[in-house]
Amino acid sequence: MKKYFFIFPFLLAFQFLSCQESSKAKSNKPDEVEPKDVELSQKNKKIVTGAENTQAYFPLLENKKIGIVANQTSIIGKRHLVDSLLHRGFDVVKVFSPEHGFRGKADAGEKVNNQTDSKTGLPIISLYGKNKKPTAAQLKGLDVVVFDLQDVGVRFYTYISTLHYVMEACAESNIPVIVLDRPNPNAFYIDGPVLDSNFRSFVGMHPVPVVYGITIGEYAGMINGEKWLKNKVQADLTVVPLLHYTHDSLYKLPVRPSPNLPNMASVYLYPSLCFLEGTKVSVGRGTDWPFQVIGFPNCPVGDFEFTPQPNEGAKNPKYKGVKCRGYDLRKEGEKFPEKYKQLQLKWLLEMYSAFPEKENFFRTSFDLLAGTDELRNQLVQGKTEQEIKATWQPGLQEFKKIRAKYLLYP
Repeated sequence: MKKYFFIFPFLLAFQFLSCQESSKAKSNKPDEVEPKDVELSQKNKKIVTGAENTQAYFPLLENKKIGIVANQTSIIGKRHLVDSLLHRGFDVVKVFSPEHGFRGKADAGEKVNNQTDSKTGLPIISLYGKNKKPTAAQLKGLDVVVFDLQDVGVRFYTYISTLHYVMEACAESNIPVIVLDRPNPNAFYIDGPVLDSNFRSFVGMHPVPVVYGITIGEYAGMINGEKWLKNKVQADLTVVPLLHYTHDSLYKLPVRPSPNLPNMASVYLYPSLCFLEGTKVSVGRGTDWPFQVIGFPNCPVGDFEFTPQPNEGAKNPKYKGVKCRGYDLRKEGEKFPEKYKQLQLKWLLEMYSAFPEKENFFRTSFDLLAGTDELRNQLVQGKTEQEIKATWQPGLQEFKKIRAKYLLYP
């Protein structure tokens, strides 16, 4: 059985000294976030990400050939993690990129090809498309894999699926995995139907609710501890923790996690609105307000109009060039943490009620996003939001018991 462990803050004093000694041999040039910056952050109680917590994991990378799972969110201060490690003299061998690619510009669902990073010359292996799991050949020669992606805390956001396959592949090849933890911007609530295993897919791999209320580091511990990997293998896992973080912390993401989540309003609305991706309703892809406006052509409700057009992250949006009518939810998104703190089904229910051809409302992807066919059936049956949410409660209570075993933060 593979063991896994976490680097807790009370160990950092020892690791700080170790890193100081080892770093002298590497470089005398300042990093983007130096230990003194972390100390200042501790004093001011600023959240410090796992990537910024360099003294906790730099010693683990000494004299190792390193693979990195990264994208545009993988930053230390204002510098990319890959650039920071290379700057400090570490032997970064290759980069693995998730959905949307290494620079985070590809459409949702768009195939991303392997390539070479123009800045560093490193090979970039795409983990989206047919090759979602690193192969043994791709991992050959690596001593450790560092995983650093900004999750948004929602089951159908595919970075946790990439985490699953990376951990599984590394476990099978006996390569340690280091997860650099990052805050979950939607960690302040837990809600939604728990995935039915019959609807397992890349947009939902584990028996968790839509909004699960843990960081990606805690999620890695849960994947390992619950033995969700193939053949119940377990990764040799290290989680580098956040400092000064709680699950109630409202953390503003410094970089958009994907092209169609451009601001915090969209991040907060995403768990509730993404169900509509599996319907005939537009969620604003192809506008300046993705996951902040909803509607469809000739919609009989709402007074906001928008016309989707191709743009970065939405090269062929739903209803391209066709005027849609519906709701502008930007203000609702901005006040979501204070006003709601739970999934909102009212917009899904209103759009279903307003859509003239009910039999054509749902796409095949709806059940995969919901993780069950029950939600679709409940909408067809005319169930209220309260009635629907009542059916989620038994699953949510069981999940919370599992979740409690893997919490690293209050």
